[in-house]
Formats: sequence, structure tokens, C-alpha cells
Amino acid sequence: MPDQAPRPAPASESPATSLVRCRWCTDDPLYQRYHDSEWGVPSRDPQHLFEMLILEGFQAGLSWLTVLRKREALRAALLGFDPHALARTDEAWVQDRMQDAAIIRNRLKLRAAGRNARAWLALPDPVGLVWSVVGGRPIIHHYAAPEDAPVAGPEADTLSRLLKRHGFTFVGPTICQSYLQAIGCLMDHTTDCHRHRALAV
Repeated sequence: MPDQAPRPAPASESPATSLVRCRWCTDDPLYQRYHDSEWGVPSRDPQHLFEMLILEGFQAGLSWLTVLRKREALRAALLGFDPHALARTDEAWVQDRMQDAAIIRNRLKLRAAGRNARAWLALPDPVGLVWSVVGGRPIIHHYAAPEDAPVAGPEADTLSRLLKRHGFTFVGPTICQSYLQAIGCLMDHTTDCHRHRALAV
């Protein structure tokens, strides 16, 4: 899941809306919109699933809020997260992107975007592969606090092994855990969060 900074309250509450959110969600409006409308919502859109896989890779070593703030700049720099376009990138493209101060400039992550695009396109059914680790349906958890969720559960371990076997990089178990939570394979909004009731169906 996104960053778990210690907070005194059991969940974050927006003064403007009085909505109780997962404790990791700060008062940042961008973070709140992501939490309320995207995180944990089941997605089977291949374009969205690929984008989130790339973004989770870019998060490694950084905060998720940093990634969210640079998401649109990354979208522009990474060719709209189009796997067909990214699959054709080369080292010259990587070097060019390294000059773009608006994005997360990391040579290994930029190379991984191209490599993972090629691996994604080589899969006969990438959506089916991702969802296979949860049996095709979201796993609904009822955690009271974010720290109750494992850093990397068995589903993430399985997905990490599968993706690595198919040539993906930046897909370790911790990254895969965050990925599965983000795309709704694992519904990990805490029980006091207003989104838990909406998604735990």
C-alpha cells in the first residue's frame, strides 16, 4: 500500500468532507482523490493495469505521493504509458528522458519501462495473469489498521515470481503487494475507512 507514516488518529479525516480515510492517506487533495476514486477499485483495463505496474516500479525507494505528483509528467515522458510505444524505446530514448527534470530520473527504472512493455506485450493474456493470483476475484480484507496488512502476502509473492519468469523487472514482492492493492485485486481499505463499505461487496 502507499506510505504508512505514523499518525495519532486511527484514520485520516478531511475537514472539508468529514470523510474518514485509511490512515496512510494524508490531507493532500491529490492523495485524497487517488484514495477515494482509484485505490482498491477492481480494474481489468489492460492499459490501466500496465500504467500502474510501471508507476509502482517508479515508486521504489520513493513515496507514492511523489509518484502521484509526477504522474502526468511521467505520462507525457513515457509515451502515454502505451506498451506498444514503450516497447520500441532504446538507450538513446532513456538518455533523452534523463534530461527531463519533471519526471523521476532513474536510468534503471526508465530501462525497465521499455523492458516491461516488451514483456507485457509478449503475454497472451496479461490481465488474466495478474488476476489469476487472486482466483479472478478481489480478495476482501477487513483490516482495522494499515499495518495489519502484510508487506508482501502470498498473492504478491506468486505474482512476483510469475512476472520475473516472463522477463519483468522492478516487480519484487513488495512492489507487487502495492500493485495488487492499487488495482483492487486486494481490497485493503481499513474497516474505519469510508471506502471499505463501498468496496467490500
